[in-house]
Amino acid sequence: MDKHFWKGKKVLVTGHTGFKGGWLSLWLSMVGAEVTGFALPPPTEPNIFNVADVKNEITSIEGDIRSFNNLESVISQNRPEIIFHLAAQPIVRESYRDPVTTYQTNIFGTVNLFEAIRCTNSVKAVVNVTSDKCYENHEWVWGYRETDPLGGFDPYSSSKACSEIITTAYRNSFFNSERDLIHRPAIATARAGNVIGGGDFWKDRLIPDIFNSIFNNNIIVIRNPNAIRPWQHVLDPLNGYLLLAESLYKNAAEFGEPWNFGPSVNSARKVSWVVEKILDLYGKDISWELDERSNPHEATLLSLDCSKAIQRLGWSPKLDIFTSLKWVVEWMKEYRNKSNMKEITENQILDFMEMTIP
Repeated sequence: MDKHFWKGKKVLVTGHTGFKGGWLSLWLSMVGAEVTGFALPPPTEPNIFNVADVKNEITSIEGDIRSFNNLESVISQNRPEIIFHLAAQPIVRESYRDPVTTYQTNIFGTVNLFEAIRCTNSVKAVVNVTSDKCYENHEWVWGYRETDPLGGFDPYSSSKACSEIITTAYRNSFFNSERDLIHRPAIATARAGNVIGGGDFWKDRLIPDIFNSIFNNNIIVIRNPNAIRPWQHVLDPLNGYLLLAESLYKNAAEFGEPWNFGPSVNSARKVSWVVEKILDLYGKDISWELDERSNPHEATLLSLDCSKAIQRLGWSPKLDIFTSLKWVVEWMKEYRNKSNMKEITENQILDFMEMTIP
């Protein structure tokens, strides 16, 4: 990532009030980008958008990605050069409860974005953030590559596979650099795995559930203690998204395709291991128990092969599982102590940048 590249760049982040969107918007602001966010109000209370004071660092516009007119108006008025599309219904279990909203948001939200981009000539690069769950998962021990078949067992996963297919269709049909010499924004998709970090307060995600139990002295209830996940700190894939957007901007033809951003192999650990490690780092002596209720299907093993991003983008994950969990615990402890969370969040970004930028 070239931090000087971003100075003065006009960037739109959809889903900026969410967990990843909040971290990304603050990071972009720190390196001098002019950031506009378009999203619904923060999806949880508390939330990183307010806790880390992201709202005062960018231009925040409330709106629904399912409304084409609102989205098109924001893009035409603000004329972004680069767009990060993160607005989504991001929870697997919620997709079982409300599949219609999941499909409307994740599929038609993507269509609306590309249709709105067609109405302006300002956009040079688009990163559509999907998910590692877009793959047809066979529970293989090896990582999925970008050329492997798309699928999705549940509504959320299949909606992300659809978003990938839509992206390819629009790239081929409307943003093809070989056919359209006038309007040809470079479009790529980014697939990341189980992202963790301070400021994640979503219900039905492991890390928020653990800290909710810690803060309230409750027994931690775990659905799939033996499930193995490729855990990665939020700053690692965000670094990949930033590097990808910069590469798209500079060389559209070479980088407009799908990209995996996952952790190193040794960061894949059982859910039960992560629970116990967080409790140890936090210094909290509480127990956990198995959720005996009937729960919907969730993958037990899914990992990504990130060779392409490593070789062609020069990207690599910087935070191992131990450091990632340490940073999460430190952030949440500071939050619990009512510290200045904007400063804490910015300091973690700066520490990460020292590892990645010469």
